Amino acid sequence: MRRTIRGVVLALVATIGLAVAGGLTVARPATAQIVLKSAYGEASLAGPAKARGAVVWSHGRSVDSEDSEAPTPLYMKAMRDAGWDVYRLDRMRVSDTLPNSSRALAGYSEALKTKGYRRVALTGQSFGAFISLIAAGQTNAIDAVIATAPAAFGNFTEAFDSYRENAAQLWPILREVRRARVMMFFFHGDDFDPGGRAEPARNILSQRGLSSLIVDQPSLLTGHGAANTGLFVRRFGACIVRFAEEPPTPNDPPCDETWGRSPSAEMLQAALPANSSGSARGNDATATLRPYMGMWYGSYINGREVALSVEKAEGDAVYADYVLGAGMESDQPAERVRRKGRIENGELVFDEKGRNILRYRLRPDGRVAASWLDKDGHGRLDTVLRRVN
Repeated sequence: MRRTIRGVVLALVATIGLAVAGGLTVARPATAQIVLKSAYGEASLAGPAKARGAVVWSHGRSVDSEDSEAPTPLYMKAMRDAGWDVYRLDRMRVSDTLPNSSRALAGYSEALKTKGYRRVALTGQSFGAFISLIAAGQTNAIDAVIATAPAAFGNFTEAFDSYRENAAQLWPILREVRRARVMMFFFHGDDFDPGGRAEPARNILSQRGLSSLIVDQPSLLTGHGAANTGLFVRRFGACIVRFAEEPPTPNDPPCDETWGRSPSAEMLQAALPANSSGSARGNDATATLRPYMGMWYGSYINGREVALSVEKAEGDAVYADYVLGAGMESDQPAERVRRKGRIENGELVFDEKGRNILRYRLRPDGRVAASWLDKDGHGRLDTVLRRVN
């Protein structure tokens, strides 16, 4: 969301029409269609009698592109796999305003409850988070809201005069939530976030007697789109499902999963530590290799574990095994490849012809800064690895 929007947060549209999608009828703005549809196809829907509930994901909003074309975030698959019927609210940006879209979303939520779903949860990113929270103030049909990086008034760079409204306008919205429990995520380095929103949000929801779970600046997840990553799913997917189903209790497991802090059993099996008896002596280059010897472990933002087992040096050549854990999709199995590299200006570099480039640099804290670069220059992943003993 980049364009300034003022004075519309709690307003309601005067003229409404009807939209029908998937057997649901809802009031909507007459000027454009706002459609509820299955996120993964009609065949994925179990129906009200069998599903654990219905959850509706709402995308963000841009002034120069249709966010309705944005993919459903990976963490919604965790909801689907847990037995929820997953929907998404697609909105054309020409009439995608806070009052129009929240009104439609509230209507769809009521229709889902009327259809027989025992639970109705809303999830939303950025502008979608705002309309989800506003809708929860317009109907009692909503049981839970999961809002990631809520924003509707631009960012620091392009809307400096208004982006603080992402905080100021959030407070009255939270005070209007009727009965839904609220889970919110705020991320470090989010250009849309004025900062300091977590504690006031907790206080407002507590004063209202509403269950809430506020996750403020979780480690390694940065930027406005952090909730769209595989790493977000690995760490918070199970917690989101629990929250959607029941209010949190003191006996719940930690919300922030330990995934990625130590190698999984599958990863250890695929990446057994290198034979540290290999040679790392001779000239200056191999002497520089000594601190890199052994196994290093970490994870990428896409939700895949990564390990590098540095085995030996022969002359100027360095040999290591690069191991990538299974991805979020079924067609992304674990991989292990042998790489041949060299020491270059203190860095460990693997850039064989026709292969993706790997670069590693020792940090003062004893960890290794690692970069994966696509061989065609179309992608890059950065992370930090720590030694595995």
